[in-house]
Amino acid sequence: MKHLPYKAAVITTFLTITISSLCAAQKKANSTQSAQEVVNIIHKVNRYWQAGHPEHGRPFWDNAVYHTGNMEAYKLTKDKAYLNYSIAWAEHNEWKGAKSNDRSKWLSNYGETDQHVLFGDWQICFQTYADLYNLAPQSIKIKRAREVMEYQMQTPKNDYWFWVDALYMVMPTMTKLYNITRNPLYLEKMHNYVQSTDSVMYDSNENLYYRDKKYLYPQHKTNNGRKDFWARGDGWALAAYAKVLAELPKTDKHRAGYVDKFKKMAKAVAACQQPEGYWTRSMFDPQQAPGPETSGTALFSYGILWGINNGLLDRATYEPVVKKSWKYLSTVALQPDGKVGYIQPIGEKAIPGQIVDANSTYNFGVGVYLLAACEEVKFLKKRK
Repeated sequence: MKHLPYKAAVITTFLTITISSLCAAQKKANSTQSAQEVVNIIHKVNRYWQAGHPEHGRPFWDNAVYHTGNMEAYKLTKDKAYLNYSIAWAEHNEWKGAKSNDRSKWLSNYGETDQHVLFGDWQICFQTYADLYNLAPQSIKIKRAREVMEYQMQTPKNDYWFWVDALYMVMPTMTKLYNITRNPLYLEKMHNYVQSTDSVMYDSNENLYYRDKKYLYPQHKTNNGRKDFWARGDGWALAAYAKVLAELPKTDKHRAGYVDKFKKMAKAVAACQQPEGYWTRSMFDPQQAPGPETSGTALFSYGILWGINNGLLDRATYEPVVKKSWKYLSTVALQPDGKVGYIQPIGEKAIPGQIVDANSTYNFGVGVYLLAACEEVKFLKKRK
C-alpha cells in the first residue's frame, strides 16, 4: 500500500480530527440537550404546582418538604419566582415552626399544635429558612431556628427522633445551622440523636430502617410474613444522609460512619427496585400494596443520583438503577399537564387496597420529585 502524499495525509489527518471533534461536540450537545429537557420538566412541574397553590400554608412537614425541593429548583435554575415563593412562605410563617413561646409547655411527641415545638415535623422548615439566610443573611431568618434547636440540644434527652422520617426532617437542619453558627454541639447532638434512632429501628442485617418501633420484625410482618420496610420511610433516610453528607465538614469524626451507612443503604435499596423502575410501598413484599409509588421512588432516585454525582457510589453499578427510576418518574409519574401522580397519601406504611393513581398528588411528593430532577440534571451534565 502506497503512502499518501504529504498534502493528502495532512488533509486526511485534519478531516479525522475534525470528524472526531464534531462527534465529541455532538455527544456533549446531546448530553446538554438531555439535561435541558429535565430542566424543562422541573419548570413544568414547579410552575404547575405554584400556579395551583398561590396560598402559603403552615410550616408543617408536608409544606416544608415541598420547599426543600423548590429551593433546589431555584439553586439550579435561578428562577426568581421560585425564590420569591419560598420567601413569601417563610414570611407568612414569621420564620417560625410551631409558635409557642412558653418553653415549659414545649412538647416533643407527635402533634400539630403550636406547643409541639420540639417535634421534628415542625423543624424541617428551618432548612429553607437557613437556605434563605445564606442567600441574604438577616438574623431574623434563623433566630427562631437557633432558639429552638439550641434549647433542645441543652436538654439531656436524645430520643427526639422516634420515627424514621425525622432523619430527613431534622438532620439537614442541624448541619445547615452548624455551618452558619460553627457551634460544634449541632454535629455532636445530631450524632447522638441518630444513634438513638438506629438503636430502635435500624435493621443492621438488611441495612434498612423500619418506620418506627411498631413495625419491628417479627412482632410485625407483612401479610405474606415478610419484614415490612416502608419505601417512603427508607427514602427519607437515604435522602437525609445524602443531604447531610453534602454539607457535613470532611473532617467531622462521624462522617465515615455516615458514608458507610449511606453506601450500605443504597445497595439494599437498589436490590428492591422493580423492573419498571419504581419501588413498591413495602420494599420486601411488593404484593402488600402493589403498583408504582412516586415519593419513595423519587427519594431513592435523589439519594442514589447524589451518591453517583459525588463519587460515593460506583457509576457503572448504579447508573442502570437511576436510568430506570428516572424513566418511571419522567414518563409515568409525570402527567401531561405537569401534575406529579402516584404519590401515596400522608401515612406511615404500605396499606393493602389503598388506591394510588395518576391523580394522587401531594405537596411533599412534588418537593422530592424536584429534588430527584435537580440531581438528574447534574448527573446528565457530568456525563462525557
